Amino acid sequence: MLPLARTPATAQGQIEVTGKIIVPPGAAAPKALPPAGPKGPVPRMPDGKPDFSGIWNGQRALPNQELPAMLPWADKLTKERTENYSADDPEARCLPGGVPRAAPYHYQLVQTPKLLLMLFEGNIHSFRQMFLDRREHPRNIEPMWYGDSIGSWEGDTLVVDTVGFNDKFWFDMAGHPHTTQLHVIERYHRRDFGNLDIGITIQDPGTYTKPWVIQRVSTLETGMEMSEYVCNENNSDVLHLVGK
Repeated sequence: MLPLARTPATAQGQIEVTGKIIVPPGAAAPKALPPAGPKGPVPRMPDGKPDFSGIWNGQRALPNQELPAMLPWADKLTKERTENYSADDPEARCLPGGVPRAAPYHYQLVQTPKLLLMLFEGNIHSFRQMFLDRREHPRNIEPMWYGDSIGSWEGDTLVVDTVGFNDKFWFDMAGHPHTTQLHVIERYHRRDFGNLDIGITIQDPGTYTKPWVIQRVSTLETGMEMSEYVCNENNSDVLHLVGK
């Protein structure tokens, strides 16, 4: 009888067995531009504003971006989370990713004159609402995973202002943290039919010494519909996130 192969329980154990250095997933950074989406004119709503509706591939960060300037506690915590191979990542435990975390899964935008909905294929199959007919946030907001989002137009760019977050989610696999002071400003610009430019500004004086600006792109998916994915069902991610 052949002995059963055993995967070491920790990343350090795998290094000792295989002799290979395992790079923490949170330490990876994009090195090249993602493939462009289909060309064509920008679809528009009856009022002439760009229509963002469609199924989009997961947002991809552009390469060579400035790293965030963190306060000492946040820098220390991020390093600990990264070097521990993202073992405590809340998203891997089927909790919402928050804003502005980007997942590799598809998402669908559904636009009406008063509301832009973002439907997530991955994680817990949840949704996010961006209100286009409000100009102010509620005065007393219970801390939320996705916050309270209101959108306004600057020409053909939709500017989404979001506050009212809890402090439970990570921004990425590296484990960048935040506090309840978090304020996120997103700028959505549909460059053409199949390419969406997304500029993100993270403001959180409790975590970062200056605003953290991130540039992303997303491409339109024209040949498929989103599929059902329930993170809580047979979640194998946690078994792999074993830390050092």
